[in-house]
Amino acid sequence: MAGKSTKRPGFAGNLFWALMLTIFIFTLSVVLVLNFKWLYYIDILLLGLEKRSGMSADAIRANYDTLIRYNQFWYHGDLVFPTLFMSNTGRIHFQEVKRIFAVIQYLCMGSFLLSVIGMIRYGRRRSASWLRTAGILTLAIPAVLGILAAVNWDAFFVAFHKLFFRNNYWLFDSRTDPVILILPDAYFLHCAVLILLLVLLGSLLCFLAYRRRSRKLAAANAYRAGRRRSR
Repeated sequence: MAGKSTKRPGFAGNLFWALMLTIFIFTLSVVLVLNFKWLYYIDILLLGLEKRSGMSADAIRANYDTLIRYNQFWYHGDLVFPTLFMSNTGRIHFQEVKRIFAVIQYLCMGSFLLSVIGMIRYGRRRSASWLRTAGILTLAIPAVLGILAAVNWDAFFVAFHKLFFRNNYWLFDSRTDPVILILPDAYFLHCAVLILLLVLLGSLLCFLAYRRRSRKLAAANAYRAGRRRSR
């Protein structure tokens, strides 16, 4: 068709758009798990947080919901727990966590827009290879992280915090920051597992989309080749 570009994208272009889709899948998975409160509500029972903290389930949920609302990019108020006090170092740590989550949410929105642009551009260029590349990237990264976490979750958890935080304020003392009693490591492990599962689902969808797109392109190419032979 006249006016439609059929130029094949190069390696750099393929990798760039695949990386944008990979970032979108990762950040979307994190955002979804961050806002999936039922995972935490179930863990209140599974991890015995009422006994661990000496608080009722309703009070635990209220404090957790406050923390989740605080971590949204659109929230600009201070963090004030309904029933828990907090140290100054604890407050600084949560401010740092909020900045990280805000970056993730902005990356999610930005990479979504770029992924849509990539789909449009590659649709015009009759190419599906970027979807396969995104599937490979999205599969490889969680596989590596999953292996590291499975080998030694505690070491992985510590390394994660040392990577993203330049202080030790994340090492909470329950006497000054009782919120740590309702945020056990096991809950974050469950979050990590769910994020990895969502990322793997995203990888599967990329491969399925690549397969479907490749078949449609092959059929279209065969049809055009047949038309040319019949002339």
